[in-house]
Amino acid sequence: MESVHGHDVLTMMLNSGESYSTVSLEAAIIARFGEQTRFHTCSAENMTAGELVDFLQRKGKFIPQAEGFTTHESKICRH
Repeated sequence: MESVHGHDVLTMMLNSGESYSTVSLEAAIIARFGEQTRFHTCSAENMTAGELVDFLQRKGKFIPQAEGFTTHESKICRH
């Protein structure tokens, strides 16, 4: 089973230029990477798309917008 880094999801968000809700982001992740894909970050692994969204939210990686949230390049760690 493939594991994708959370940075790739944040980059996907940046490239889309869209605002997301928790539900729409999870759907976009599944559409892009596949339902069976698992995700990892610098400090966690083996997460589903929904678990990754929750994790990124808890880590402050999202920027609130009038409708939903987005992210910024500064939210992506570079190590």
